[in-house]
Amino acid sequence: MPLNRREVLAGLLTSAAARACFGGVDAVLVPGKRPLILHNDRPEDLETPVRYFDSWLTPADTLFVRQHLPRPPAIEAGAYRLTVNGLVSKPLALTLAELERLPQVTVPAVLECAGNGRGFFRPQVPGIQWGRGAIGNVEWSGPRVSDVLALAGADRSAAFLEVDGADTGVGGTPDFIRSLPMKKALDSSTLLAVRMNGNPIPEIHGYPARLIAPGWCGSNFVKWVTRLSPAAESHAGFFMKTAYRFPKTPIPPGGTAPASDLEPIAGMPVKSAITSPEDQASLTAGPQTVRGFAWAGEEMVERVEISVDGGSHWIEATLSPQKLRYAWRLFEYHFFAEPGYYTILSRAIDSSGRVQPIVATWNPSGYLWNAVDRVGVKVEKRA
Repeated sequence: MPLNRREVLAGLLTSAAARACFGGVDAVLVPGKRPLILHNDRPEDLETPVRYFDSWLTPADTLFVRQHLPRPPAIEAGAYRLTVNGLVSKPLALTLAELERLPQVTVPAVLECAGNGRGFFRPQVPGIQWGRGAIGNVEWSGPRVSDVLALAGADRSAAFLEVDGADTGVGGTPDFIRSLPMKKALDSSTLLAVRMNGNPIPEIHGYPARLIAPGWCGSNFVKWVTRLSPAAESHAGFFMKTAYRFPKTPIPPGGTAPASDLEPIAGMPVKSAITSPEDQASLTAGPQTVRGFAWAGEEMVERVEISVDGGSHWIEATLSPQKLRYAWRLFEYHFFAEPGYYTILSRAIDSSGRVQPIVATWNPSGYLWNAVDRVGVKVEKRA
């Protein structure tokens, strides 16, 4: 059952016990979730600790939370209506039950904030200083957006699909509206999800319906969707014209990019992240296991390589069997460690041949961090 909005807000209290678990970093206890790392409490921006990433699917109680507006809505199932208007021949107002009666499709797909890893950029950039945890691999289920648009007789000439949610701004805060190129909107994997890992989507994650644009950055996964509007042009609001844009031409770290050289972020780059051991952990000499996950936007992960000597030598890791577009793969590598300090690196290679780079492309907004991941560990003699 979706959480009541008051219950969520009541749960946004820092916990001394939770803080201790995360080495002094503020954490929050939200009903229905394990303790998450606190970045903001209004709106709620909560990060998943890497130690929770121990399964192929990310449970709802550990999935990160990213909000843009301070007033996320609380929507009753019986009152919900999805408006389909704009360049259509038959404007519609669909109930949740009507959406659930359409053919249901399940797509495993990574949900990742475009700013995941922002805290690693140097020089530092403004914005939420996410580490590795603004991400999750989720099984989404619901009707295809193409099926919903077909019911309304969407105009084939429409170049974009405008997507709006029920959340509203305060004062001069702009509404969060995204425009998806119609080619992506009509892709067979693009969904209006009503279920997440087999259950109704939790309120904080977009109940009752969320747009799923597999392989694209999380800003396109609009929550609490209440309107789909085929349109001739992209929406002219802040969240399309200014936010979530990336330089077409690389710029020097600390530099600026002209607005004319910025374009909306679409597909995500190839990446990997080490979840175990954690950075600066102290280990005992002997057999060690490196674990993590890798993903590649709209591509598939082909292999992951590990180095335990700072990049001098690379050895292929063992991957989990799931080799799917849009979803991540878990990796594992075993080695024997003598006493000393180890810099462990991971890099992923995808089905299009992209290789995770040594250095991420610096940009003023701190988007798309995908440098080779690294953790440092100290290995001590057995007592």
